[in-house]
Amino acid sequence: MGRRLPGPGLPPRPFFALLHLPLLLRPTLLSAVPNGDPGQSCEQVRKLFQLRQLGWSGGPPEAPRAGPDLQVCSSKGPTCCTKKMEERYQLAAQQDIQQVLQTTSSTLKFLISRNAATFQETFETLIRQAENYTSMLFCNTYRDMAFEAVAPVQEFFTDVGLFVFGTDISTEEFVHRFFDTLFPLVYNHLIHPGSTDITLEYSECIHMARREIKPFGNIPQLVVGQMGSSLLPSRTFLQALNLGIEIINTTDHLQLSKECSKALLRMQYCPHCQALTLSKPCMGYCLNVVRGCLANVAEVDPHWQRYIQSLEELSDAMHGMYDIEHVLLNFHLFVNDAITQAHINGQKISEQVNKICGNPVATPTQTPDCSLDQSKDKQGMKISSARDNEETLSNRRKEFIDSLRLYKTFYGELANQLCVNELAAADGLPCWNGEVIKSYTQHVFGNGITAQSGNTEMKVKGTDAVINQIVDKLKHIIQLLQGRAIPKHERWDLFQMGSGGSIEDLISGDCDDEDGCGGSGSGEVRKIKIPNCSNYHLAYSILNGRRSAWHTEFPL
Repeated sequence: MGRRLPGPGLPPRPFFALLHLPLLLRPTLLSAVPNGDPGQSCEQVRKLFQLRQLGWSGGPPEAPRAGPDLQVCSSKGPTCCTKKMEERYQLAAQQDIQQVLQTTSSTLKFLISRNAATFQETFETLIRQAENYTSMLFCNTYRDMAFEAVAPVQEFFTDVGLFVFGTDISTEEFVHRFFDTLFPLVYNHLIHPGSTDITLEYSECIHMARREIKPFGNIPQLVVGQMGSSLLPSRTFLQALNLGIEIINTTDHLQLSKECSKALLRMQYCPHCQALTLSKPCMGYCLNVVRGCLANVAEVDPHWQRYIQSLEELSDAMHGMYDIEHVLLNFHLFVNDAITQAHINGQKISEQVNKICGNPVATPTQTPDCSLDQSKDKQGMKISSARDNEETLSNRRKEFIDSLRLYKTFYGELANQLCVNELAAADGLPCWNGEVIKSYTQHVFGNGITAQSGNTEMKVKGTDAVINQIVDKLKHIIQLLQGRAIPKHERWDLFQMGSGGSIEDLISGDCDDEDGCGGSGSGEVRKIKIPNCSNYHLAYSILNGRRSAWHTEFPL
């Protein structure tokens, strides 16, 4: 098996020797020095021991001697090791295997962590852009209510961000809260326009009556459906990537069993006790030891494979109304159509409001103007939709999944990777198996706890509690991913709630009695084209329950 190539867009794996000193020394400093003879000198063992800074000032003996107190690296003849050295070598063997693990997983970890950060940043950008679209709608088309609409728009997109990034809030509730808050503004500026302003008490009454009157027809419920169908998959996708990083961090820093530590010592450093400083373990021997050490880690493999497959299925399903990019960047169209629908049916809505809240009380006021920066009035705001860019969210997901798919069997092949790429001698070369031999003739055991039964190189005992925990987490996220993946043959019926017609009808503003728009008699409503604002600055809402500034300027 050759080395695995990094995934697309990944840097090449760093040269292992920079991280792992013992392997650095083997092909360089020691290549010109023959293996020592325990009957003559321990000089090369002393050099290696000191270079690794493994011990005290005394270090190994100058000449071989009897080692009756050695517990793992015992031999019939004289040895260059002491009991103290054996303890230090055992610690070094543990550190070596962890460094090899971390090096082997580094490209996979980088792939997931980089993309987790990229997708989070992309979602933040989409939220900001969708907020800009909505604010521009009020700024240009419904200018009289633009100032009062700032707060509800900010609050809505704050809630969107909070939900996507993990806060446990209801999409249905924050969507309805937005339209509840919007209704008094529409009533005051479009249904009862003029230099009047309804009182605070009357506005609150209208706010409370919105769900009963349904001035916006079924559009709020359609938005609820689309937000739930698009935000939840994106939220789960991010959670899955963060869990992937946690899985790798956990397996990179495993607590090795005593049996494993002794086996690694026997494999890697016991040759030094016989002054065989250049010897590397036989391939079969290495596989038996490392597979034994990683028997619990191998149990992650089937769940890891399903994890990547579930991510792929979810990514494939995130299109159209299940795509956060599509839904957020079209939200302002729903808002426009909702306002238009209420305006068309103003007389009927006014009668319903009068029945519930009484007649409005006029109080002359001056409505603040739309908040614009007039210092650069010759410049316009240019918004380029991400959908017109080759780097769409869908393309980014596909590229990421294509790269991640290369690591689908990562945990099943991990022991092989470590032995083939880093630890074991190449096939056909003399190798270490308690002594220098030509080839390893023992049975090579497979991956996983069950397959390791009868391993002649080390005993594998039971399951690991930490591995069990991450397997449980993988099972849980797989259930979430599969629950969010929409089968291709199933399509959400936007109009199962009784709105009738098509989505094009709703977006174009068409309306009939079944939509709660009876009495208009106006037929088709022409969509209003939104012009550019000049240098529109907006303070954006950030996450974690508090607001901070996301000031964005869109130059021409």
